[in-house]
Amino acid sequence: MLRQERLHRICDLIEANGQATVVGLSHELGVSQMTIRRDLQELDAHGFVRRIHGGALPPERQRNRMEPPVLERVQENAEAKRALGRAVADLIVEGEAVFLGSGTTTLAVAAELAAGPKLLTVFTNALTIANALASIPEITLVVVGGFLRRSELSLVGHLAEAAVRGIRVDRVIMGMRGIDPEQGLTSDYIQELKTDQAILGMGGSVIIVADHTKFGHIATSRTAPVEAASLIITDVQAPRPMVEAIRAKGVEVVLVGDTAEGAERA
Repeated sequence: MLRQERLHRICDLIEANGQATVVGLSHELGVSQMTIRRDLQELDAHGFVRRIHGGALPPERQRNRMEPPVLERVQENAEAKRALGRAVADLIVEGEAVFLGSGTTTLAVAAELAAGPKLLTVFTNALTIANALASIPEITLVVVGGFLRRSELSLVGHLAEAAVRGIRVDRVIMGMRGIDPEQGLTSDYIQELKTDQAILGMGGSVIIVADHTKFGHIATSRTAPVEAASLIITDVQAPRPMVEAIRAKGVEVVLVGDTAEGAERA
């Protein structure tokens, strides 16, 4: 196979499968892993693929793409988010105090908590989550104040940071714009960086819940290394090389599938 043909074949395989590994491409195309790495580097440089640890993703996952407002994102990957919400809600034990951060996947967690209520104390800085839980008498709801970030309907800034530093919870549950084994947990909104870092310091276990589209994306603000998470819950479409790289750093990753598939743990 000529080199140009090989490059076209690599792009076709990545587009068709949503991802590809260096090892898999090497076997498929009958060339060395070093050759595949050079090919992927060239394709990434020209924007044809998105290079990740151990492989590549399609080019639409761009490094600096800004996140649309929360109300526009609610229906994106909605079924996957509902499954993730159920998986997280099942982990929460009655009587616990938890913090739910802003975002559409954490909103799916709140919806599951509202559907099968337990006696809980829920802290949040998200107006969407406060609205979802406001009518549930079993849940003691505490809304952390701050400056309104209108696109996300979240409360951020030094007032929010001061409030959460005085709170200790059993679990912190957050979404994240980008997840990468080397670049860590990242977000697009620099002004929210210190608020997110303060939330991560509230104690207890840290659960990052995010669908597969967040893997390999590197946003503008580095919130924390990936090891700041105790557990990452995502769906079965998450890129396996990246999942294994995160697991190698000692972070548990749970892959949630449909009812038949269940969840896969490390």
